[in-house]
Amino acid sequence: MSEHTFTTEDFAEAKAWPFQEAKALVKRLEKMDKDAPVVFQTGYGPSGLPHLGTFGEVARTSMVRHAFECLTGRSTRLICFSDDMDGMRKVPPTVPNPEQLEAYLQMPLCRVPDPFGTHESFSAHNNARLQAFLDQFGFEYEFQSAAAAYRDGLFDSTLVRVLEVYDEIMDIILPTLGEERRQTYSPILPISPSTGRVLYVPILERDAATGEVVFEDEDGTKVTSSVKGGAVKLQWKADWAGRWYALGVDYEMAGEDLTESVRLSNRIVKALGGTPPAGFNYQLFLDENGNKISKTKGNGLTIEEWLRYAAPESLSLYNFHQPKKAKKLYFDVIPKTVDEYWQHVARYPEMDGAKKIDNPAWHVHSGEPPAVVPPVSFGLLMNIVDASGTSDTDILRGFVQKYRPDASPAAMAALEPMLGYAINYFEDFVKPKKQFRAPTDQERQALEFLADRFEGMDKDLAEDDYQTAVFDAGKSVSYENIREWFKGLYEVVFGQSDGPRMGPFTKIYGPKPTAALIREALAR
Repeated sequence: MSEHTFTTEDFAEAKAWPFQEAKALVKRLEKMDKDAPVVFQTGYGPSGLPHLGTFGEVARTSMVRHAFECLTGRSTRLICFSDDMDGMRKVPPTVPNPEQLEAYLQMPLCRVPDPFGTHESFSAHNNARLQAFLDQFGFEYEFQSAAAAYRDGLFDSTLVRVLEVYDEIMDIILPTLGEERRQTYSPILPISPSTGRVLYVPILERDAATGEVVFEDEDGTKVTSSVKGGAVKLQWKADWAGRWYALGVDYEMAGEDLTESVRLSNRIVKALGGTPPAGFNYQLFLDENGNKISKTKGNGLTIEEWLRYAAPESLSLYNFHQPKKAKKLYFDVIPKTVDEYWQHVARYPEMDGAKKIDNPAWHVHSGEPPAVVPPVSFGLLMNIVDASGTSDTDILRGFVQKYRPDASPAAMAALEPMLGYAINYFEDFVKPKKQFRAPTDQERQALEFLADRFEGMDKDLAEDDYQTAVFDAGKSVSYENIREWFKGLYEVVFGQSDGPRMGPFTKIYGPKPTAALIREALAR
């Protein structure tokens, strides 16, 4: 069902968090007289390549934007802003010939040579990668470069306004700084006319009427400079507030590590005479040990790794769920997330009205979830890859077609990408961790019982018949806790403590091949 079939009441009754955010934005706008398109923004520092956090912020913002459009019918813009005027604080260790960039420390990133040799500057290279990254996922956005915005005068009136309320801004920021930093802090950072570097120096004189400032250059000479046309830039926090003020930003979310920065920027934008945007602080991702993911430590999944094992829509779903709760992001979450995604898609046609809108698949696909689902789950498909030991997609496809002979061409087409993902995940992550063990005497008896039973069963029986046979095998040797029987089955036969539901697995793999798999494990 497409979104135009929903009623205004359906959208108003929707409870999913993007609609809660959209409703909060509506309340903000009710206090303002704004006829222009509503502006959503995400920020990006082009000192490195886009990553999972970049994807999450744009994906979540896009979900709120879509909910807002459905709720209000108003036009919107999404600006992806790159602060390529920021000075390069350190040379990234991952670039070619990093020693060649040492001479450009504190230079605006837009003036640092591209170490990859493909663009006119380091930031131009990373900005291009950012836009290719966003385009890859089909995001609708407007790219905005800080260098172009400052150069073209987009921030000129804002910078003059900063001069007008300079003391008020200083009163907001100085209490948050250490004693030494207070001595040199200025919300306005001059660009040295002699070296081109971003200067973290105090402003000695300022004149809001002329739009000029006086500062000391690196060689000790006093320089009088206009604040217009890219001769200066705003420092962090003031820069964020200045951007909100200059671009008329109505909504921006940020990571929980920037909570205090958001508060300060809100106060600064009020001092400028603007209204802070709506938004919220999302929680950061954690690794499997519960530690915050760090690009420097490399203790989390990269977006390239996720996309090697699952489609982008599963990553969107992972970002959709509970954005204000810290979540572990590591390999084990991928199969579960993929299957949750397809479960939401499968349930979507059965829902009505606001409940349909609250389905995560609606938000992942901007109101247009797929009409069909694959004939098997990702978890079951991986178990078939595991048991068969094959990476031949034709063989795997044949297993599925035997299991679901009535699967439509569209359903089989939906399966196609999953075949490669399942093979990659098994080869890279499951196979290296397999630890087979010898069966106990009790487990051996039960497994021999099960192998004999499967060998005598027809391949056309129902899943429940095969599942019952597995339960019967456990009961045959008097297992008090049947879960212990299943755990032993998985560890001995599959080399892992968890495994497939045996009824569907045996149906798709075949009772006799499953019996052979068990006997192979016993012989091992």
